[in-house]
Amino acid sequence: MSWFKNIFKKEEKETLDKGLEKSSQGFFEKMTKAVVGKSKVDDEVLDNLEEILIASDVGASTTIKIIERIEERVARDKYVSVSELDKILREEISGLLLENPHAGTGNIDTSKKPYVIMVVGVNGVGKTTTIGKLAHQFTSEGKKVVLGAADTFRAAAVDQLVIWSERVGVPIVKQEMGSDPASVAFDTVQSAVAQNADVVIIDTAGRLHNKINLMNELSKIKRVMQKVIPDAPHEILLVLDGSTGQNAFEQAKQFTAATEVNALAVTKLDGTAKGGVVIGISDQFQIPVKYIGVGEKMQDLQLFNGTEFVDSFFKKR
Repeated sequence: MSWFKNIFKKEEKETLDKGLEKSSQGFFEKMTKAVVGKSKVDDEVLDNLEEILIASDVGASTTIKIIERIEERVARDKYVSVSELDKILREEISGLLLENPHAGTGNIDTSKKPYVIMVVGVNGVGKTTTIGKLAHQFTSEGKKVVLGAADTFRAAAVDQLVIWSERVGVPIVKQEMGSDPASVAFDTVQSAVAQNADVVIIDTAGRLHNKINLMNELSKIKRVMQKVIPDAPHEILLVLDGSTGQNAFEQAKQFTAATEVNALAVTKLDGTAKGGVVIGISDQFQIPVKYIGVGEKMQDLQLFNGTEFVDSFFKKR
């Protein structure tokens, strides 16, 4: 069994390496230019590194933290050669990610049954696909899953979720277009309790044009679910599109202000050079990045591991 697990782990790591290939290549190409003709890490190299990190969508605040940590090491060790810079960067960014008090948070709390996940995020970030892939992962682990189509403002959202429910083979609760999303959520958790389900995943509408409306709607969904399960939802998962870089930061700001987000999923990292956004988002919001999307396949939504992520990001191709 451990042999099988190791094979699976190896495949996951290869998928992660491949998924971060564009981000990694872009980063190292810039790094090579930044240190050309230099033997030691000096102010000029650090200035160049700062620009590269910001251009890689790590974000200004997180970049400053990383640079300060490297400056401390340079001051302490007196001489740091440019050949050591990759290793130092890797260590300092890993350290930063591990300082997130929620880093390395596991999958779901099985003592809560059913475990209720409310999924939020703007349209187009891969919300429905993420829900489908999560449902697949949970059912693969032998868990009973129920989906709730509470994004009742877009017919396409409900249709997509129905397709995923059929593909994965899990029941879905839905109502007419334009129905009250809270009513769908209520029916879903009630149905899940009746079926003795392990996990409930509720899709919600992804609109940000009016934060007050969004806040009210999400609060109402939570309130009605709590009539059935007093501590629901156990997880509010915000899905962000990693390929949008700084836009993902902005969305995270808006949604964390509108509701109590306690987990993040960053999708579409395989098609972009903006993978650094995961480092910045994890550091800035101090909310665990729980999942990352590094490909199209069902198994390409991975549980986030900060050390492995940094390892793949800094892997020379």
